[in-house]
Amino acid sequence: MRRTAVALTLLAALSCGSFAGSQAVSAASASAGGGGGGGGGGGGRGTNILVVGIDSRAGLSAAEKRRLHVGGKGCNCTDVMMLVHLSQNRRRASIVSIPRDSYVEYAATPATAAAPARRGKINGAFALGGGPLTVATVEKATGLHIDHYLETGFTGFEQTVDNLGGATVCTDRPLKDENSGLDIGAGRHLADGNRTLRYVRARHVNLRPGDLGRVRRQQRVVNDLLARLAAEGALAGPISTARTVRTLLKTVRTDDRTGLDDLVRIGWALGRLRADRTEFATVPIRLFDHRVPGVGSTLVWDEARSAALWAALGADRPITGDTRIQPVAQNPAPADPARIAVRVDDAEVAAALRGNGFVVTDTSATAPAVRPSGPPVIRYATGQEDDAATVAAALPGSRPQVDPELDAVVEVTVGTRPVRVRSVTFDRNVADGAPVTADRLRCAEAPAAAGAARPGSAAEPSGRR
Repeated sequence: MRRTAVALTLLAALSCGSFAGSQAVSAASASAGGGGGGGGGGGGRGTNILVVGIDSRAGLSAAEKRRLHVGGKGCNCTDVMMLVHLSQNRRRASIVSIPRDSYVEYAATPATAAAPARRGKINGAFALGGGPLTVATVEKATGLHIDHYLETGFTGFEQTVDNLGGATVCTDRPLKDENSGLDIGAGRHLADGNRTLRYVRARHVNLRPGDLGRVRRQQRVVNDLLARLAAEGALAGPISTARTVRTLLKTVRTDDRTGLDDLVRIGWALGRLRADRTEFATVPIRLFDHRVPGVGSTLVWDEARSAALWAALGADRPITGDTRIQPVAQNPAPADPARIAVRVDDAEVAAALRGNGFVVTDTSATAPAVRPSGPPVIRYATGQEDDAATVAAALPGSRPQVDPELDAVVEVTVGTRPVRVRSVTFDRNVADGAPVTADRLRCAEAPAAAGAARPGSAAEPSGRR
């Protein structure tokens, strides 16, 4: 009956920042530029909730920092930001992640109203003006009105996951990040709060480093945890749901416009939603490493596609299937050819793949005199499915074969059949952040991988069993 509290609290719990004690946001727009500033803050249709987490180590002991693997100095800024849109008819929810390094123009405050507009990373708005400026800046950047604001932190996330009996995390290949302490193998894992925190914080993983991959992992954790709670009956009735909500609400701060009655009203709608009516996406990016003096490396939104995203939410339309947000690509590839090493035993095919952006080693000098019959064979190591699929997209009709003995290089053996090399299109926004419904975002149903939590293991979740 109060499922919205569960959903929004879990979203807020992916904060990666300590509970920083933000200002209430009852007059966010008024105190930081008014009405969302510059075209934002219109009434709109549906309900918009901004969920943030603050990157601060304030209040954490040295032991807690070591346990959480959050050493160093926090920035007192928003480390995670999600905009949740619930449609006016309460039949659809859209959850959009806004990367922390997004380069935007801040909303004005009473103190800066007469000064030129200031630009910076969107996560810096909190350091300049707390929750009110954060809300007003998001309104200005998106043109949407924010109705409710939620905020939480490191320990809140860890406790939430532990109290819920752990969370499912998954990856198709091993992930390691020294900064967050993440080190997991391929597969599905039932992780406790500490391990899950490392999974959702990691920004420097060996595979697709940066924010887009990280926020997709955050979305997947929220999605799978909600699905598991429902399957286990934690949301089955008023008593069990109220017990779950009481546990979760201990870790989240809301603005004074967000009461339990608001959560209950929205919850009646979210409780009825099917997985194919819940959408997840990340703001489309045009420049992934835009260097700004005094600001550093930033992300610049794709102007047309992000505008289409905010327009769809403002008009209360679905974001999945909208080609203005995600254009239909010619021969799309799941991985970046520039990050794929390929060994090819034919000089002509090697040259064509190299021209297509792949990192190619030509082994034609040692190729056998007699070619195997049939189309090209693509051999790849376990965990390199996306790489192999990208090579296969460039070589239509080829036959992919997994070979556990191979290293990180994809091998192409050209056969007797003529080879046609096609250009492939890699769009990182599609690979890591395209609009997708919850039923397609869940971790694949398969046995938990080695390293998953076991009774009595260090990764065993505490709390509810």
